[in-house]
Amino acid sequence: MLLLFFSLILLVIYFQSPLSHIKHIRVTGNSIYDKEEIIQISGITEKTNIWKVEEEVIEGKLKELPEIKSSSVKIHLPNTVEIQVDELKRIAYITKEKHYLPVMENGKILKDEKVAEIPVNAPILIGFSEGAILDMMIGELETLPEEVLNSISEIQHTPNDTDSYHITLYMNDGFEVSATLRSFSEKMAHYPSIVSQLDPEQKGIIDLEVGSYFTPYENEGAEKVEEEENEGEG
Repeated sequence: MLLLFFSLILLVIYFQSPLSHIKHIRVTGNSIYDKEEIIQISGITEKTNIWKVEEEVIEGKLKELPEIKSSSVKIHLPNTVEIQVDELKRIAYITKEKHYLPVMENGKILKDEKVAEIPVNAPILIGFSEGAILDMMIGELETLPEEVLNSISEIQHTPNDTDSYHITLYMNDGFEVSATLRSFSEKMAHYPSIVSQLDPEQKGIIDLEVGSYFTPYENEGAEKVEEEENEGEG
């Protein structure tokens, strides 16, 4: 009985004393949001009692952030809380006056996140707005090999009378690509093998709408280019 009595007293002291307060807060998975911002939004401080941490409430707060896909909160006794976040990827950017707005992997445009300089390794989208076309464009970009994605400088939505999904790409190596969203990722995956067959000094338009054709800027004739399934095969 004495052991039980003193155990209860110790528990009461523990719950009422700073010993039950959070001492360590770990944040993992974050790159866009810094640790301090995540902790501030969670509402956890070093004065918070470890037993009063409401995991689902904190996860709900973090989910409201525009660049957070999901989060999880775990308690590690005696006094540590771990917050793990899964952030949405920035797939591309859209021009807005003199700024660039990030386009997330879910197709949302972050209108309040203005970037002044041209982002590195992310294409600029022109003529797109939130909706089915942009969602399709983002979905196609996500399936591209990283090498190909990083080689794209700018993508313009250029619909015409026969194809509302037509797009025009301007590549970092100086070539222009005419394509349709309906087969974009499938055909664009072969871009490295296509340009390897071309003279790097002679720029022009690579047409990927039907087959693969190259037209130099100074010529009117088109040259057919073979698409290679595997980069290493001749």
